[in-house]
Order: sequence, then C-alpha cells, then structure tokens
Amino acid sequence: MDKKIIGIDLGGTTAKFAILTTAGEIQQKWSIDTNILDEGSHIVPEIVESINHRLALYNMTSEDFIGIGMGTPGSVDQEKGTVIGAYNLNWSTLQPVRELIEKGTKIPFALDNDANVAALGERWKGAGENDPDVVFITLGTGVGGGIVAEGNLLHGTAGCAGEVGHITVDPNGFECTCGKRGCLETVSSATGVVRVARHLSEEYVGDSKIKELLDAGEEVSSKDIFEYAQAEDPFALMVVDKVCFYLGLACGNLGNTLNPSSIVLGGGVSAAGEFLRSRVEKYFNEFTFPQVRNSTKIKLAELGNEAGVIGAASLALQLDK
Repeated sequence: MDKKIIGIDLGGTTAKFAILTTAGEIQQKWSIDTNILDEGSHIVPEIVESINHRLALYNMTSEDFIGIGMGTPGSVDQEKGTVIGAYNLNWSTLQPVRELIEKGTKIPFALDNDANVAALGERWKGAGENDPDVVFITLGTGVGGGIVAEGNLLHGTAGCAGEVGHITVDPNGFECTCGKRGCLETVSSATGVVRVARHLSEEYVGDSKIKELLDAGEEVSSKDIFEYAQAEDPFALMVVDKVCFYLGLACGNLGNTLNPSSIVLGGGVSAAGEFLRSRVEKYFNEFTFPQVRNSTKIKLAELGNEAGVIGAASLALQLDK
C-alpha cells in the first residue's frame, strides 16, 4: 500500500484535517473546533486525539504515513518545531508543537506559517500549476502571502519573507497594527476595503447607495462594496479602483523583484473574482517593465479553503527526503 500524508490547517475557529495521497489527492477530510481556552493548552492534545481517533476509524496505523504537515498562525521555528505569538489561538508563550504531536501520534511532523502553506497548496495543486516561481497573496481579515522561488518556499532570516501585507503602498496612509503606516493590509484586507470607503466617503458628493449606508452608520462589508461596484454604484466603483490600485502597485513591485510565473490572489476578498483580478492586472501592467508584464500573470486562487490542508500535507513530503 502506498503511504499517505496528513495535512492540518489550524485556524482560530477550526482546525481542518485531510488525509492525502503523495500526488496531493484528498481522500478523507474532517474538522474540529479550535479550543482556545486556558491559553490554548487544549489545542495540540485535541489535534492528537482527533488524528488517532480517525486512524482507528479507518483501520490505519502510524506506519501507513510518511508524515503530518501543519500550517499555523504565529511565528514558526521550523528547525525546532515550535510556535510563538499566535494570538488568535491564545498562544502567547512558546509551544513545542512538533514534540507533542510526534509523541502523541508516532508520525513525523513538520510545520510552517499558515499563509506559507496556503501558497504551497496553490502552487502544487492550484493556480500555480506546480511552477517553480509563484507568489501567493491571501486577502482576508489581514493580508498574508507566501513566495516560492526556484522551487523553494522563502522564509528569510527571521521567518518574515512573504509578508506582503506590510509592503508600503502609501507612505502617508493609515496606521497598521504593525506600527508603521500605509501597509497593503490597511487598504486591501476585508477591513481595509471598508476603511478606504469610509475615508473616501468624506469628500464624495453624488448619488451612491454605499455612501448613504456609510453616512447612516450602517454595517458595510467589503463584499457589499464589491457587489455595489459590480452593479455600477459610482462611489463603490471608486473605492474598488483605489483598492485595486494599491494591490496592483504591490503586485508590480513583487513582479519586478521576483518575476514569478504567476501572482495568485486568494482569501475572502478574492471572491470578487475576475472583477477584482482584471483591475489589479490593469495597474500591475502600469507598474511593471515590459519583460515582467509579458511573463508574470495575475491569477485567482483555485483551491479555496483546501489550499491550507493541501499545502500543509506537502510539507510532509519533505520529511521523506
């Protein structure tokens, strides 16, 4: 029997699991709630328990697996297999994740940052088409990313490579949670899109349903703004254009620096689809020089929620080398 791999995508609300073939085909998947009580001390034991429970159900043993890979929020030390600073998991102290999971499951274990593993997933089985040079940007509540260059995931000297959310796109822009101003995350995340709308609405005069909602203090989401823009609300179109300008600028800088075959846009905001992609591409083309413009493509992610487990599982393949 061919050995299998396990992928885990650990998030603040759920942990998603999958058993895959070495070719990246998902055979089983399930999820559990992430229990962040008591400083997140239940998270790893419950992951171990869930894996062991499933293997018993499927009549499988640790011998049937090459390894387990996991994507996690926070700062990851791959060498030591530890995580720190994953605040949405209540992990403020150093967590010896690999040690505990290997001990509990008897299966080799590898981990990396959640945005990095989503990049690996999209590169391997999604829009990246398994090319050696792919940049992935995830547009969610924050903006994350991962860079695969010449077949290798880049980590950088402090593990911060691929933090595309902190590329400066407006030096005089909004303050970011990181402490500096004008980060891409402040204008292109789901919350950033709304922030741009609030800012622009102060000076906008003209008919607009979205502006009326903002002025009335109603709850407005980035999804609302894109939907009104697609219905040709003039103010919503202006907001989307501004957001895509910033995204196109960041993508242009990445393109000129790395010249990947593709820059893949994923995460919740990317659900706006071609409407978003084509506008980002327009500005990308403005900010890149001809050779990059003609060789680097702006694409939409294809794997959705499965990018994390597929990419995480691919980490386990490295354990076999």
